[in-house]
Amino acid sequence: MRVGVLGVGRIGALHAASLAADPRVGAVAVLDPDARRAGEVVRPLGARVLLDRDDLAAWRPDAVVLATPTDTHAALILEWARAGLPVFCEKPCFTDLDTARAVVAEVGDAGSVVHVGFQRRFDPGYRRAYNAVRTGELGELRRAHLVTADPAPPPAEYVARSGGIHRDCQIHDYDVLRWVTGREVVEVYATGANRGDPHFAAVGDVDEAAVLLTLDDGTLVTAQASRYNGAGYDVRMEVAGTEGTLAVGWDERVPVRSAEPSAPPPGDAWSGFLPRFATAYQAEMTAFVTLVAEGGTSPCEVSDALRALEIAEAVTRSRRDRRPVSLPALTAPAVGA
Repeated sequence: MRVGVLGVGRIGALHAASLAADPRVGAVAVLDPDARRAGEVVRPLGARVLLDRDDLAAWRPDAVVLATPTDTHAALILEWARAGLPVFCEKPCFTDLDTARAVVAEVGDAGSVVHVGFQRRFDPGYRRAYNAVRTGELGELRRAHLVTADPAPPPAEYVARSGGIHRDCQIHDYDVLRWVTGREVVEVYATGANRGDPHFAAVGDVDEAAVLLTLDDGTLVTAQASRYNGAGYDVRMEVAGTEGTLAVGWDERVPVRSAEPSAPPPGDAWSGFLPRFATAYQAEMTAFVTLVAEGGTSPCEVSDALRALEIAEAVTRSRRDRRPVSLPALTAPAVGA
């Protein structure tokens, strides 16, 4: 199997290494505007650097991995899907709903294989929560809470192209909420604040966010996000039902201290998303290689990326308009619905 990787920043380099380590992948080629960086990435992997997309097409890959900037994803998904190749695309796949719906419709009509990089679905803790909710272990779902807090803010140039905290950061929470609970979000109410660097406000973004989401069964969910959590990288989820509560992310490296005298002291906090989700990133790329090798249905389809973006758009509108937003007024029917 031959796999091309477009974009070898932090996450693209990680995906290239995962592919090179998979015995089912015979060759990896990378493409990045920064040839020096691309060379540094491939040197220990035995991969090759290509100059442009024409070179990549001539190399005849069996699949491609997209780890380029968010605003390039939609066009690249269509380009490679039209070429008949399975596509792995990092989140977010889209920057606007019209483009997202057009891509999802074309991909669905053509039966193209697109696997979206929502890696939390492959994290052992989130998978445990999924099983607990879906098997009824927790009883009837009553509430949930999600946290995503970065230890330091991203640079201004990244923020300007990211789509904002709801589309870039919290979109993981929206996806994993749908996946774990099996429910859809029907209404959101959001607020936010700017407590740090001015480059967030300059592009209409916030660095602190709080969201109330209502699911289609009436369950209330809260989701918080921060770009300034100096104690470390903090990603958690709690799901509570009539028979119990389960927490994801409460390990010895969670950057939260207990005030109770009997609580054990915390260990070294996670420094960022790459070490925290290393196992999940490896598992999602293994799943993609299996999908390419054996066929079947993607465990995280492009329609899931559309649903997550619809929630993020509703949350962004709610925060800006300072009012609740109902998703039926914003969304289109899901593919296959």
